[in-house]
Amino acid sequence: MKFRAVLAVGVALSALSTNAYAQDAAPAADGDPVLEDEVIIVTGVARAQNRLESSVSLSVLDAESIADVNPRSAADLVRQIPGIRSEASGGEGNANIAVRGIPVSTGGARYIQLQEDGLPVLEFGDIIFGNSDNFVRADRNVGRVEAVRGGSASTFASNSPGGIINFVSKTGQQQGGAVVGSIGLDHETYRLDFDYGAPLGDDTYFHVGGFYRTGEGPRDIGYNGSNGGQIRANLTQEFDGGYIRFFGKYLDDKTPTILPQPVFVGGSNSDPDYQAIANFDPRDDALYSRYINNVATLDGSNNPAVYDFHDGLAVKSKAFGVEAEIEFAPGWTATNRFRYSDNSGAFLSPFPASAGDAQEVADAIGGAGSTIVFATGPNAGETATASSIGGNGLLTNIVNFNTRLNDLGLIANDLRIARDFDVGGGSLTFTGGFYASRQNVDTDWLWTSHVQTVEGDGNSVLVDIVDASGDTVTQNGVVGYSASFFGNCCRRNYDVRYDTYAPFASLSFESGALTLDASIRYDYGSADGSITGSDSGYGNGITSFDFDNDGTISPAEASTAALPLGNSRPVNYDFDYFSFSLGANYLVTDDLSVFARYSQGGRHTADRSLFSPAVSTLDGSLPGGDDSGVIAEVDQLEGGVKYQAGGLRLYGTAFFAKTAETNVEIAPLQLTDNKYEAIGLELEGSYSFGPFSVSGGATYTDSEIVDALNAAVIGNTPRRQADFVYQGTAQYENDFMTAGFNLIGTTESFTQDSNELVLPAYTQVNAFLAFRPLERLEVSLNANNLFDQFGYTEAEEGSIPGNGIVRARSIAGRTLTASVRIDF
Repeated sequence: MKFRAVLAVGVALSALSTNAYAQDAAPAADGDPVLEDEVIIVTGVARAQNRLESSVSLSVLDAESIADVNPRSAADLVRQIPGIRSEASGGEGNANIAVRGIPVSTGGARYIQLQEDGLPVLEFGDIIFGNSDNFVRADRNVGRVEAVRGGSASTFASNSPGGIINFVSKTGQQQGGAVVGSIGLDHETYRLDFDYGAPLGDDTYFHVGGFYRTGEGPRDIGYNGSNGGQIRANLTQEFDGGYIRFFGKYLDDKTPTILPQPVFVGGSNSDPDYQAIANFDPRDDALYSRYINNVATLDGSNNPAVYDFHDGLAVKSKAFGVEAEIEFAPGWTATNRFRYSDNSGAFLSPFPASAGDAQEVADAIGGAGSTIVFATGPNAGETATASSIGGNGLLTNIVNFNTRLNDLGLIANDLRIARDFDVGGGSLTFTGGFYASRQNVDTDWLWTSHVQTVEGDGNSVLVDIVDASGDTVTQNGVVGYSASFFGNCCRRNYDVRYDTYAPFASLSFESGALTLDASIRYDYGSADGSITGSDSGYGNGITSFDFDNDGTISPAEASTAALPLGNSRPVNYDFDYFSFSLGANYLVTDDLSVFARYSQGGRHTADRSLFSPAVSTLDGSLPGGDDSGVIAEVDQLEGGVKYQAGGLRLYGTAFFAKTAETNVEIAPLQLTDNKYEAIGLELEGSYSFGPFSVSGGATYTDSEIVDALNAAVIGNTPRRQADFVYQGTAQYENDFMTAGFNLIGTTESFTQDSNELVLPAYTQVNAFLAFRPLERLEVSLNANNLFDQFGYTEAEEGSIPGNGIVRARSIAGRTLTASVRIDF
């Protein structure tokens, strides 16, 4: 009843609801170039303000900048933001995104909230296999991206102590649009984008846009793996004292999602030499294949089912929302944002549990003297020569991450009331509000295991293993209809509803050159539902099932995982945490300001804490009533300088962060309870002179694990935390042409907390060139990873194994894309 009442009030206010958001955001939101000191920030602040006057670290990417860098994904786009570490090597979703010295302890964006127009895409950015960026596409609907790091983010949004990245839509206040056709010159991609917005009257305007994309994509997988698109629209009606805006979104998209892949590593742990395996390049190839199609398993009801492996990461989102603002009493303004999102899909991707010499892999499965027979592909049924199989003599044991995202639906409502007061010669702004959301997490983990060759160009095939007695111990390449290579773990179902409520308030006082602000937020809520699977994750529900209906149970069929449906366990607990932020900003001159801020925030770890000691296996409560196992804590201290004059912009922020969290690794299952500290410096700047402009940023971080269950890692650097992360863009632009380049780079880091194996430093260079021979016509060429660099973002191994094969994930190789844009 409480949740329904809150949403009812929010919707009522939306339907009734100063147009500060719409008007202040209008120039940038519609993609027109604006001077940076004219940009009004609306994300993670008590009131709309420019960068120089705010006491937080924030950045803005406008529509023109987004088009220049031509990002492959939303995660690729946010790599342009200082302080953000976005491991955008997985494709158009499934990225790991972190900020400053806060650790990359899970997949997804644990401490950053991705928003669309001020509301979260998902309440939790790291839902297992359901990351927020899976449901975001950076197309021409995006007018700008605002990013707040640290600061007041913890008090202006739930579950976001690290920051907020807000994709702000165009609204159509200014008439115009475009159609863009793009084609891959060295890869198979065909894409059509469009958008158009215009006033319908003096006080009414709309915007609509979307894209459709099809093709193989940037990696050679042998089939049409990227297929789908989205359409988004909004309609705004202004009236005396306010406005109301309706918006909708429909996303239906399929893309390959790349997990770590076999790579040969020579040298030493401290000075490794990463090399592509013969006939398999991690920049251009993948373990997806034209010859690996259907995946048979038992579904979430333990009935036989066949899924299409080529679906990859398949997502659907149908969303509708209302945003409104109204001056309901003299000086008092109410703003309400409401959105309902129906999110679902599937995650199908091959994860190599191991890779090695083909004969050794075969003997480990079938015993000494086993032979290898091709199970799929042009040579199906033929016996393979182990030394030459796949062009490199290697096989890989695959666990198929087949996870059904049945329901990740989200209902969210954010209600705010604000007023400015004249106090003692200054101005005091009060903002108070209430946030409520309901996030569903309903997923089935239906993992199976098979053996395949390691070869590129979409030519990898499944193989069968025949033992020395002549008996086939696999079934069409399948070793087990379970996660056989992970000890038969992970046959699971999550069906849990997370309700989150959060009253919040802030005060901002401005007097002359000084601005002081304070904000608080109290998050509380509940988790209700059930989970099915084993307590430890190992040895659960193994049975037999005759998948081929031949009346005989094969060894693979004898290793069939089933959900113990009669033994589901409840999830039933409450949680709460408190966040606050204190900040000050002082304008030293009209061009120079200094600021300082201390913040404390939290994050409900939600489904990441299930199947762990944090949640009771008996009644789903929190043992001892202590919710520390499901709440991660982040404390941050920061201070900095901002300078804006003429064409020069310089920003510097020193920061200190402390993080405490409990986490559960999936494969292998491992509980961690770590505390981290990080100190660093974040720099950002830009300079424009005539037709030339340069911009860039760099973040230095010194991070340390200060406490852990595993005492051996105390004092080490957290995994994948580089000392320096940097990005920059230089360009020349006039009426006829635009040319420039963009670089993104990182120094070396460690693959794991043990601090043995190093991930090498790399710099990715992107280039763009556009000509405008006619007023409304532009022809452009974009090159991603121009110099075809390897860039490893993660690796599973903590040290080089005996056979030198490490499972690592690299950024995609060079791709060239040509586009034609017609403006109207």
